[in-house]
Amino acid sequence: MNPNADEPVLPDDHSDVSDDELFSSAMEDVAPIAKGRQQNLDVPRKSTGTYQHRRDAALGLENDKAEENFLTLAEVPMVQPLEYLEWKKDGVQRAVFDKLRRGGYAIEDRLDLHRKTVKQARDLVYLFVKRALARGQRCLLLSPGKGAFSDTPARLKSYVAAWLRAHPEIIAYCSAQRQHGGVGAVYVLVRKSDSSRELNREQHGGKSDWTGV
Repeated sequence: MNPNADEPVLPDDHSDVSDDELFSSAMEDVAPIAKGRQQNLDVPRKSTGTYQHRRDAALGLENDKAEENFLTLAEVPMVQPLEYLEWKKDGVQRAVFDKLRRGGYAIEDRLDLHRKTVKQARDLVYLFVKRALARGQRCLLLSPGKGAFSDTPARLKSYVAAWLRAHPEIIAYCSAQRQHGGVGAVYVLVRKSDSSRELNREQHGGKSDWTGV
């Protein structure tokens, strides 16, 4: 057996290089292990986040935890599981509201609150409306469910109705058409910004459905 079998065979062009120089060259890229610390070789890569999170950050929506959510957690007037909901602020044209009731506007975003607690739903609704405002969305679909078989029937539906009525940027809502969830969901109409309203007038000559809303 060759006693030097385990030693690496060096190419001929290194024959004139000293052992110290070869060792130093081989160890150039090796970082020393800190004394008293154990290296973790399986450190997971930090997630870069989803596209939605990156979009929200760009829209300034990642700081919501630091902001005050004004939607109430106190008791609200209760509605019935099969009750039809509708409400609009003064100034919303009847034609606009009738079209909303018919499901005539394109739904630009949806939020499903089934199996959520009131507290969870409160946070989700707050962020949902804020996203819509940031993106210039007007018509939303919010689905709290009917809550017919809950220990407190229509509890979440009742809170959603109260939150939407109290929100300064919501100008109307009503129960949805059957294909969109019926009385277990609501169409929500979001106020339009002043700049968007003026652009809308210019584009449609003051004759758009959204004029004045």
